[in-house]
Amino acid sequence: MTGADYFVPFRTKLRSMRTEPFGADPAGARMQRILNSPNFADGVFQNPLGARTRPSGSGLEFAKIYFQKEQRIRRAPAGTVPVHATTLADLAAPPATGLRLTWMGHSSVLAEIDGRRVLFDPVWGERCSPFPFAGPKRLHPVPVPLATLGPVDVVVISHDHYDHLDLPTIRALSGTDTIFAVPLGVGAHLERWRVAPDRLRELDWNETAKVNGISLTATPARHFCGRGLRNNQHTLWASWAVSGPEHRIYHSGDTGYFPGFRDIGAEHGPFDATMIQIGAYSEYWPDIHMTPAEGMRAHLDLQGGRPHGVMLPIHWGTFNLAPHAWAEPAEWTKDVAEEAEQAAAFPRPGEPFEPGGTLPVAPWWRAVSAPMTAPQWRTATPDAVPGGAPVVSQDLDVAGER
Repeated sequence: MTGADYFVPFRTKLRSMRTEPFGADPAGARMQRILNSPNFADGVFQNPLGARTRPSGSGLEFAKIYFQKEQRIRRAPAGTVPVHATTLADLAAPPATGLRLTWMGHSSVLAEIDGRRVLFDPVWGERCSPFPFAGPKRLHPVPVPLATLGPVDVVVISHDHYDHLDLPTIRALSGTDTIFAVPLGVGAHLERWRVAPDRLRELDWNETAKVNGISLTATPARHFCGRGLRNNQHTLWASWAVSGPEHRIYHSGDTGYFPGFRDIGAEHGPFDATMIQIGAYSEYWPDIHMTPAEGMRAHLDLQGGRPHGVMLPIHWGTFNLAPHAWAEPAEWTKDVAEEAEQAAAFPRPGEPFEPGGTLPVAPWWRAVSAPMTAPQWRTATPDAVPGGAPVVSQDLDVAGER
């Protein structure tokens, strides 16, 4: 180390040590846009409703729960997840109704809408982590290789966490002609990963981009951002409303419940289908992820307060990210959907379906799930699902019929 090196600011040294998966910090004109954003104040992006972004409660208590052997077993499937075997063949013909959704696992969804193909939060990597040797690993394989999926008009990213923005996947897609629609600030990561600036549509909340006849609007969400140990909150998080000539869909990204869903629905809905985050929730971070009951409430808010369209639960089944049992999000969502008399789809990973057609509703996860005990905090108030009864905590032995 030279004398000059000694005086290099520590922050600059840290930045120089960041490997490619960590992405890049916004700078220049991009940073000026961030500073001018109405959603940026006191040096950070702000949530539409206050949210704790760090786990609450005792860290030691959480660690005991998370790393206990019996709990680890509950958080993984007890058998092989039944990935849909004929995805590419099923996608070969256009959707008869003009709208088809294919859940690829976690929050990754291919939406075929009015003749266009939109790929939400594509994660084809083995781990949602900056390191190839550590971090949450896939619990099932991707249904189809990314290279065989075919042309995609738009890739939509909700925020820059590793389970939504995946370097290997973006790198593969950067060699195609697709457009990338991303929240403000996230473009810095993609440019570092060799996505050309003219292929970026980088939006603040309530801004809209039009691509090949469809409109994509970044809408508010209640979450946070960051890909490093030092989170400077300089990249925005978003949900997305997408509309074509005939259909409208919504992807929640990651979010806690907030009343703004009603405003999004009034402005951009009602939706033919919503893709709603219902997994990786915990009492330790109640403000930034939704439980299934909250997810159903969000869907109904988006639809004007009444059952409408189809809800597709996302953000579960692929990665182990929270203390709840692996299949609990699906089981609980099925319960609240029935209570609200709301149509919900439960496809296997890679199973295409049309919201205007026959829905996949069989509880396929029960064949590969360990018995589950519902947590006490599952008990909800009567208005957790508008018009529904309280959700009562009870034991769920969904593997009992095996």
